[in-house]
Amino acid sequence: MVDTIPARLFDQAERRPGSAAYYEKTAGEYQPVSWGEYADQVRRAGKSLMALGFAPGQHVAILGFNRAEWVVLDVACMAVGGAPAGIYATNSPEEVQYIAHHAEAPVILAEDKAQLEKIIAVRAELPHLEYIVTMRGAPEVDDPMVLTWEEFIGKGETVNDSDFVARLEALEPDGLATLIYTSGTTGPPKGVMLTHHNLTWTADASQGVVSLHSDDRSISYLPLSHIAEQMFTVHIPISIGSKVYFAESIEALADNIKEVRPTIFFAVPRVWEKFHAGVAAKLAEASGLKAKLAVWAQGVGSRAVAVRNSGGSPSGLLGLQYKLASKLVHHKVKDALGMEQCRAAVTGAAPISTEVLEFFAGFDLPILEVYGQSEGTGPTTFNKPAGTKFGSVGPAYPGTDVKLAEDGEIVFRGGNVFAGYYKDQDATDGCLIDGWLHSGDLGSFDGDGFLTITGRKKDIIITAGGKNVAPKNLEAAIKDNLLVSEAVVIGDRRKYLSALVTLNPETSDAFGVEHGITEPLYQSEIIRQQIQATVDEMNERFARVEQVKTFVILPRELTIEDGELTGTLKVKRNVVNEHFADQIDSMYADST
Repeated sequence: MVDTIPARLFDQAERRPGSAAYYEKTAGEYQPVSWGEYADQVRRAGKSLMALGFAPGQHVAILGFNRAEWVVLDVACMAVGGAPAGIYATNSPEEVQYIAHHAEAPVILAEDKAQLEKIIAVRAELPHLEYIVTMRGAPEVDDPMVLTWEEFIGKGETVNDSDFVARLEALEPDGLATLIYTSGTTGPPKGVMLTHHNLTWTADASQGVVSLHSDDRSISYLPLSHIAEQMFTVHIPISIGSKVYFAESIEALADNIKEVRPTIFFAVPRVWEKFHAGVAAKLAEASGLKAKLAVWAQGVGSRAVAVRNSGGSPSGLLGLQYKLASKLVHHKVKDALGMEQCRAAVTGAAPISTEVLEFFAGFDLPILEVYGQSEGTGPTTFNKPAGTKFGSVGPAYPGTDVKLAEDGEIVFRGGNVFAGYYKDQDATDGCLIDGWLHSGDLGSFDGDGFLTITGRKKDIIITAGGKNVAPKNLEAAIKDNLLVSEAVVIGDRRKYLSALVTLNPETSDAFGVEHGITEPLYQSEIIRQQIQATVDEMNERFARVEQVKTFVILPRELTIEDGELTGTLKVKRNVVNEHFADQIDSMYADST
């Protein structure tokens, strides 16, 4: 049988049929589902697709939060020769229609009534759609096109197991396994075609970063329509036999982490920033000896992690201090977060501040930054536990060649490079040249081969004076201020740079109470002074052309619902520029 993710699932079911594969909340408790049950669920779902007339080469769209049904149908679709296409749960009906129609999906899986209503609202514009399946617990709908999960699974009873196995055995390594739709920061989403080989190769290469094993635990909560979460929830766990816990919701994530105590944890920067703000707020409440002890322990932790990041281990006086700091402070902080058993904490999908990385290192929780994109099946470079440099995104992912083009663009090749964009040969030819994937990102390497991202070609600001400025590092520097949740640097075809800033509700609210601020926080002069100090300090570190002259604090955060953030919380600059045009113009009103 060809090596594929579905084939690996059935291999795990043979090797460890009674061992737990995943856990989901039932009656308030996490209940295990075995590898044998997992494989049986996929087999039954695959047979049900076949019973509905699903043919090899077709696609299934999946819309909803992380659930067992999401993953079961995803793997089942691959097993019977199809390719699933995940849709962000936050997408609008129009965005759902675009992806489902582009994928020509005859079947869509919807989580609940809200997601079902999105599909029904645009059903007339989905000529390929034949069935809508709802996940368990969704209300029944009197509609001939809609099937409950139980009704859907029942359809497969008419299909022989041997017919399902024949589909599984007919899979080819270079066959299309899944469609990952890009988040659409610069236009309509594109369908990234990943092969069975892409998925297995990338999952296997992860062992060259962190040694993973069947006892590892991870928690699934980030959008499964994103390849990074699919790697941590589907492909790597199936490959190594590790356990996955499905979070109840984003709101319940903090509590779920404390229940699960993950050994592997992946988060986008926004999640780490929220954890950072929470811990920092608690530390601010400490006084006297406790405050001094925390500062001392952070210093020890930072020095110890620096040694470990370079491949060594704390010894001598530092080793003794590290043991004491771990017992008195580090363990308590990590325990409060639910992270005391975490062997690999990972961040990616967007830039993260070095200050946040250093902060957690101070409590003996080093975070490994990864860089990549859907077109590379996730990772392109990856920091390792014994080889990490904060501020960099690490060396090349194992088995991948990464280099810079003449203009500084990051290009790479390896078993993780995609097969192209679905139904878009021009876009494919534009980024896939002689086997090298042109990322669109700009970077630089240090002498040890560690990559630093300096910007994105399409994000480059060209000032009125013709100077090229990459906004990424400027925005990260402004976000070092705990009061700030997001910063967007402006300046294309302008005489100088400016910035739009949003406030972090948790830290700014606490600051407002502490300083007795009664006016709206975004209008507070005290808060503006705090951020201005950060901007002034930042400007001292950058060239004159890169300095931010002024900024505006927006009255609200950027949101996915308003189209300003993607499902992975990346800023859609064109939308932000449009929504806040008045504020932007106000910063240049006196410019002549």
